[in-house]
Amino acid sequence: MQSAKSIEQEARERAGDVSKEELLLIRKAEENHALTEPELTALLGSDAAEEALAAAADRVRKAYVGDGVHLRGLIEFSSICRQNCMYCGLRRDNAKAERYRLDADTIVDLARKAKGYGYPTVVLQSGEDLFFDTEKICGILHRIKALDLAITLSIGERSRAEYAAFREAGADRYLLRIETTDVPLYERMDPGMRWSNRDRCLRDLRELGYEVGTGTLVGLPGQTIPMIARDILYYQKMDADMIGVGPFIPNPDTPIGEEPAGSFHLTRRLVSLLRLLLPEANIPATTAMETMVAMGREIVLSSGANVVMPNVTEGDYRRKYALYPGKICVADTPADCRHCMGGRIAAMGRYVAADKGFRHHHRGIAQAAKHGLGKECEHA
Repeated sequence: MQSAKSIEQEARERAGDVSKEELLLIRKAEENHALTEPELTALLGSDAAEEALAAAADRVRKAYVGDGVHLRGLIEFSSICRQNCMYCGLRRDNAKAERYRLDADTIVDLARKAKGYGYPTVVLQSGEDLFFDTEKICGILHRIKALDLAITLSIGERSRAEYAAFREAGADRYLLRIETTDVPLYERMDPGMRWSNRDRCLRDLRELGYEVGTGTLVGLPGQTIPMIARDILYYQKMDADMIGVGPFIPNPDTPIGEEPAGSFHLTRRLVSLLRLLLPEANIPATTAMETMVAMGREIVLSSGANVVMPNVTEGDYRRKYALYPGKICVADTPADCRHCMGGRIAAMGRYVAADKGFRHHHRGIAQAAKHGLGKECEHA
């Protein structure tokens, strides 16, 4: 794991080489929240632009979503998955994965404890485990909704009818990462799956009234920077409410376990550009970033992000939900995680938001004018 100090030092050393053209593009993104694919590609590929991008994104973050950091309690309730994604430790054919499935009472109890820790939202996440059919999921949702919690579901591809039932039962948000918008790459990395169906799922979720979350896995074998630029434009076109991105961390128990890891720096630049082009979105500082770099979540929170999802799953289940090796905090208790993140957020001069963190449309327009967004770039 690389230290935060070394990451920041590298970025500062490169920052002196940022060009006038790059600064003008950053200013354009900050003021207009729009860039073309070639412009996005140029900034994503520029090491020198990283610090200026992060600073601009942090200004936009402050103006549009404020200094509050939304904590969402993550419940990983099943490591069983019917899919066979090439990069994922939970893939169907991974015989080394330690499988488990929590029962409904345990899931609801974890949600109750999450509320006790002060989380206004829980995220129910699993592999694509069809044991949890519509009736089971809806029963769990009804019970958790009675606790006055916002609920995000992240359980993969389902039918429109199932999504409608989950929404009716109380699900507020749905997280379904598309990972890449490049169709051949998607279908190569996710054998047996179709990109068109993934896209259909996201469109169904939007039409059914969910807050919709998606995102990119950075560094997949064969992925290019223009592909990532097109991901950003896809998210902007769909007006995504949440975008979670993280670097590819190779798992040796998968077919691409010997491939190089994704870049922390490229992922950070992607976070910043997402904030600049989707200023109202909720953007998490993902666990994978801190798995790669110590204090990685602070770096990303200072680069445009405004959400953290601490794990409230208990015991050895935290370790068994092994998407990738080296995952942080698996030996910690949920109480430890809540206390730790609260202190770290306060140390940044930010605060833990008390509300449920729903997206506020157009909230930042007056604030943006008040804070004079873009002026810093004029003098750079």
